[in-house]
Amino acid sequence: MKYRRLGNSGLKVSELGLGSWLTYGSATAEETAQACIEKAYDLGINFFDTANAYPGAEAVVGKTLSAYPRSSYVLATKLFFPQGSGPNDRGLSRKHIIEQCEASLKRLGTDYIDLYQCHRFDPETPMEETLRALDDLTSQGKILYAGVSEWTAEQISNATTIRHSLNLRPLISNQPIYNMFERYIEKEQVIQQCEQDGLGLVVFSPLAQGVLTGKYKPGQSIPQDSRAANEKTNGVINSYMRDDVLSCTVKLEGLATELGASLSQLALAWVLRMPVVSSAIIGSSRPSQIEENVKALQLELTDEVLARIDEILSEVSHFAPAR
Repeated sequence: MKYRRLGNSGLKVSELGLGSWLTYGSATAEETAQACIEKAYDLGINFFDTANAYPGAEAVVGKTLSAYPRSSYVLATKLFFPQGSGPNDRGLSRKHIIEQCEASLKRLGTDYIDLYQCHRFDPETPMEETLRALDDLTSQGKILYAGVSEWTAEQISNATTIRHSLNLRPLISNQPIYNMFERYIEKEQVIQQCEQDGLGLVVFSPLAQGVLTGKYKPGQSIPQDSRAANEKTNGVINSYMRDDVLSCTVKLEGLATELGASLSQLALAWVLRMPVVSSAIIGSSRPSQIEENVKALQLELTDEVLARIDEILSEVSHFAPAR
């Protein structure tokens, strides 16, 4: 396993992190989820990401990781989405942040959260209020670091300005969607802003919901045991079920074969080609998937290979982000 600093902080996270969106606590049985987490830990993955919005996931992740020394892993969770029907049961108000931190700590079965992330931006709450609440939780030792997810370059810049003016601790991470097809963070200056302000990227969906594993082929029916066939989880993946995208994956898979790698390994190595990406968060429903993904860290992409990838990707028409 290889590790990178998370932004300008001293915290080091594994280049691959294990996430629990759409899997642990819901689609994947608890026994299988535990096996995946244990396999990840055994392979050197120390970064585990979850959220209060993932049904049952925090409890499964916390229970499994409790078997290991608390100092040996980095535990990340998030808040923003509704946790009830009340007017204060959502967002990034001080009330919701403090209450949800306590709730997550209980579900995770731990005394502190390594990385506490704002799952989305809250336009209804003053950013100063949000940043002060996160800073207070850090002072109390309930969280060690704070980050955000899917914030724009302007929002990140504003947060940095406010942080400086109030002498608050910095945000250290941003968690956007990023893969070969969804590259809005390149065009919308998110990458550049994170680099400038010292935030590391912990990107999610690097395999495009499994499309960049090669399991879906143009002109062929969707495998019945796949995520795309699951009516409960296929909302995001549907945006990838296009002939131009699937034809592109066939060509990328051919290139990966030339390199002695799988398509998923090529896709992960491509995401990790930039130093600002501290970790790519993978999902897994089988321990064997994690073993295969970890091999991506040994794959070196030359300038020639990157140019060939760009040429293949140029064949995909405009891709609307599925955020």
